[in-house]
Order: sequence, then structure tokens, then C-alpha cells
Amino acid sequence: MAENQALERLLNILKASGADAWEVTDEEEKGWEFYLIRHRLDQNRVKDLESFWVKVYRKTDEFLGSAGASVPTDASDEEMKRIVAGLYEDAGYIRNPVYTLNRPEKDAPAETQEDVDIEAISGDFLRAVAALPETESEDLNSCEIFVSRKARRFLNSEGIDVTAVYPSSMVEAVVNARKDGHEIELYRLYECGTCDGDQLIRDLAETMRYGRDKLTAGATPALEKADVVLSTDAAREVYYYFIDRLNAATVYRGISDWKIGDMVAPENLSVQAVRFLPNSSRNTAFDDEGARIRDMALIENGKAVHYWGRRQFSQYLGMEDSFDASNFTVTGGTESAAAIRTGDYLEIVEFSDFQVDEITGDIAGEIRLGYLHRGGETVSVSGGSVSGSIMELMKDMRFSVESRQYDNLLIPAVTRLNGATVTGAE
Repeated sequence: MAENQALERLLNILKASGADAWEVTDEEEKGWEFYLIRHRLDQNRVKDLESFWVKVYRKTDEFLGSAGASVPTDASDEEMKRIVAGLYEDAGYIRNPVYTLNRPEKDAPAETQEDVDIEAISGDFLRAVAALPETESEDLNSCEIFVSRKARRFLNSEGIDVTAVYPSSMVEAVVNARKDGHEIELYRLYECGTCDGDQLIRDLAETMRYGRDKLTAGATPALEKADVVLSTDAAREVYYYFIDRLNAATVYRGISDWKIGDMVAPENLSVQAVRFLPNSSRNTAFDDEGARIRDMALIENGKAVHYWGRRQFSQYLGMEDSFDASNFTVTGGTESAAAIRTGDYLEIVEFSDFQVDEITGDIAGEIRLGYLHRGGETVSVSGGSVSGSIMELMKDMRFSVESRQYDNLLIPAVTRLNGATVTGAE
């Protein structure tokens, strides 16, 4: 990232402001945007943006307050001074226990910065969408593709000055399914780094099939207790429960009572924070406080082995070498997806909403589309809800060897929760 006169002016103002500490993020985003109606390009745009984010710290007695704001890159010196002075005043009203900012890491490995080819990535997305298999009754309604090269430079008053360059992409798609005069639309949003064309095609083809089956779905029966299989993005919430309860802020605030060394998950489940995950939109070298991101085990064979999180709360827990993780992998499955999909079960693929409560572990989801496998027959169903407690269900939870990636999260492709409560729509 080239030197920036506006940034230099801002840094000089911060140094003279009287602030006890400060942080600045300078982010440049260059991108291409495509808007398609069915497969016809309706319009496209080029994006070239730069933004500053400033955080000012003020120490009072044993407390440290902070306040942050965006600063326009074309602001005058007077406007910058006004914003910084306002942040300094606001920071005085915040009374957090004292903590220190990140400092430059000694002997840190050199970061290689591969440039991002926006044209190549855009071409991959456009070719994937063009190759989507469609039928007379299921097709693509519209699609929006956003591809960006992000360059993020972080500086603070402790001397950190680091830059990361990485790709960030997003696809929004609407597919249609029709049958006997009835029609349904399903919306999808995919976030990623570069384009995995094969996976995008599979996902959109899968979505079209779900739309077709939703049109013929019957009412979900009242199953009371049933084995529930999750194989789409709702499964992320199950695994984020384990990840989030090891976040330093969650632990410090008392939301989580998990301690390092405790068994907190199924004994074959392992979770790792990873610096790089192929195709993730979050493959940045450092977090938004300048700490270097690296690989680190969080759960090993069901046992909590490390907290993760931002500098403030990590330091409150006595951790100095901390970072805010960006990518996660979940492994440890011992069965194939096919083996997990046996016997009687309800595979829910579409929810109106699905949540796992971070505090209690309670599960709640409204069923939009599921496949009921019972007595050797399979029917599509809709309506009703699923509930239960992950703390109870995880005792018999089964998850596949095969994986599926959702942007920055790689998890088992199929997860089975035995004995969940299913309320019917009948």
C-alpha cells in the first residue's frame, strides 16, 4: 500500500492529540460488481474505495477508555482534529480495567503478500453461474457477484505497522421452482475469497431441488423425539456454539463457564483456529488489533485447550499472546455421511430460523423444508419446529468424516442429533 498524505496528516494529528494510545486502520478496496437477470448481464460496476478507522484511548486512574470512528480520507486537518478531539472526550466516559495494546512481535515470520487477480476471480464466478444446470421448472432468477481485492494496513501507537492483502467475494442468488401453477423463490448468499466453481454449482443446483420439493411438501408430523440430521448451513450454529464459548470475552463476562482442561464437547471432536483456509474471505495475516493470526488448537478430542479472542479480554484472563481468530476447522468424525443417514430420521435442509443459544445451549429452529425418512420411505415435509439442548444432544451426536466449507468455517458435512424434539405442523 503506497504512502498516503491523508494518512500521514491523520497520524500527526493523533500523535499531537494527547491521547494515551491510538490505532488506525487504512483499508483500500478495489472491486468489480456484476448484476445478472437470469443469465443476462444487466449492469456492472467498478469499485475503488479507501477508508480510515480510528480508535483513541484515554487512561484515567486505573481505567482505560476508548472510542472509535470513521474518518473521511478527504477530511481537512480541522475536521480530523475535531473528530479525534471528540473521540478523546468520549473515551473518558468509558471505564474498562486497564489493558495494553498489541506491540510489534519480535522475530515474526515475514508475510508474503500475493496480489489478488480480480479479473480472473470474476471470470471464474461468471463461468460457474453460466454452467448451472437448469430445467424447465427450476432455474436462476437473478444473481449479483461482488469480487474485491482488499488491502488493510494497521498502525498503532506501540509501533505496529502491518499490511495484509486478500480477496473477498460475495454472491447473492435467487432461484425459482415452479409446479402446477405454483412458484417459489429461494435466496442464497455466499461469502468466500476466490471462487470454488464446482461447489457453487452444487450449492445452487441443490437449492433448486429444495425449491422443487418444497412445492410438494406435506405437513411435518408431530414426531416428539426424533433423530435430526443437519447437512446445510444451519449446522454452523451447532459448531459455533463450541467455538464461541471459548472466546475470551464470553468467558470473562461469565456467559461461558468453560475452563481449559474441561471436557466440553464430544470426545472425538476437535476444533482449530487456522491462519489460512482455502477459499475463505478472511485469510488476513493479522486481526483488527494488529495481532498476528496463526494456527491454534481450541478443542482437542473434546477437551478445551485454549481460549481465543481480542486483546482486552484475553489480557483480563492472563493471556498475553492472543489474537482474534478468523478461520476455524472442526474435525473428528468417524463415520461416512452415508452411514449417518441410515434408519429413521428427519433431515432438515431449510429453516426459517435456526439458533443455538450461546448461554444455555438451547436449540430452536422453524422448519421450512425437511426430508422424513421413516420405514424405508422418504417424504418432503414443511412446518413445525425442532428444539432441544446441545449440552444433552452432544452426548450422542454423530458427525461425518466428510467436510463442507461455509466461507471461514470448515465443518462435518453431515451432523446427526439423536433425540431432538420435533413439533409437527399437523
